[in-house]
Amino acid sequence: MPLDAIVVLPKGVLVIVGVDLPDPALKLEAPLGGQWTIDGWPLVAQDGAPNPATEAVAAATAVAQRIQAMRAEPLPVSTVVAVGPFVDQVVQPTVDLNRGVRVLHPKPSTLLSAARELATSTVPCTADHAVKLLAILQTTGTPPDARSLLSEGFSDAVSDLASANTMLIPKAAMRPMLSRKRLPGKLTWPYLAVAAVVALILVGWLVVALPGDDKPADATPAPTSTQPTTVVVDGTTFVPKEMKKDQDCQSQAFGDVKAWLIANDCGVLLRATYETSVQGKAATVLVADMDLYDAPSAKSLHAVVVLPGSGGVHGLDGKPLENAAFANGTKGSHVTLAFAVWSGGAGDRTLDPIAKQALRLPATR
Repeated sequence: MPLDAIVVLPKGVLVIVGVDLPDPALKLEAPLGGQWTIDGWPLVAQDGAPNPATEAVAAATAVAQRIQAMRAEPLPVSTVVAVGPFVDQVVQPTVDLNRGVRVLHPKPSTLLSAARELATSTVPCTADHAVKLLAILQTTGTPPDARSLLSEGFSDAVSDLASANTMLIPKAAMRPMLSRKRLPGKLTWPYLAVAAVVALILVGWLVVALPGDDKPADATPAPTSTQPTTVVVDGTTFVPKEMKKDQDCQSQAFGDVKAWLIANDCGVLLRATYETSVQGKAATVLVADMDLYDAPSAKSLHAVVVLPGSGGVHGLDGKPLENAAFANGTKGSHVTLAFAVWSGGAGDRTLDPIAKQALRLPATR
């Protein structure tokens, strides 16, 4: 689904969708559930729809559904409908504002104000979580690394969401392509692309300037379909299959890794399986994230993990992946393991790049 911009902030996600008006306006009345008017005149789209924001709200809903379906850390997803070529005043009903939707003419001051009001999560998104969100939301290319996001103001702290009571939403595919609403009239709007670029440039400013408002935005409607979603890392598409959380790490490990866990233990083990395809051949991937009690413990376990033949973590069926391609990493108190095998068989060196890519797949619920 093409969108004008998605802005990921530490306290929320803004989906920006542009709407071209036929002419500049002094006053735009823009109720989500009714007829829009420009300076008192009704506004009707080329397809006859009285409300050009319908598809914008649907786009934000699709983004929220994808984040929820991939079980990423929850953040409020809000909608910004950017209108132009120029609007001096926009009037919205209070009920629409409370739904987390803003209709505005895009300029730094209005975008900053909208971000202050809409990005209000009480649990900030860390740099690592932001990397996973971007991997989930973009379908091509490579997300920026955590170091780049730290420089933009994202936190380096590891948020403990193990005790959070969050409801898992059924998986939902994003709707077919949504084209930007273009309303009939003489003028076109060349400023929308500029607005999207301005919004993205403002990310570094916004993440520092946003206050810690505890007022949560209204939740986006739950999805109604149950279709698989995907995560793309470096151009490789991964289809999630199962995810599991265990408090007893040692019972799910084997070899020297298990011996270390028996002596030291860990907080929680998260495991996820994915399927992918390499040169037309199906492969299975296991991602295991062990949250230890502190960073020194993670470094100690990682020193064991990197040794050849030191063991690892069982798959969700309780068995190790035989002769799998293997990659590992550590961050803070976390140690992440990734295994890749050909579906129905063992792995080989061909799958080494897949295992390394899998380290960036989400293992959290």
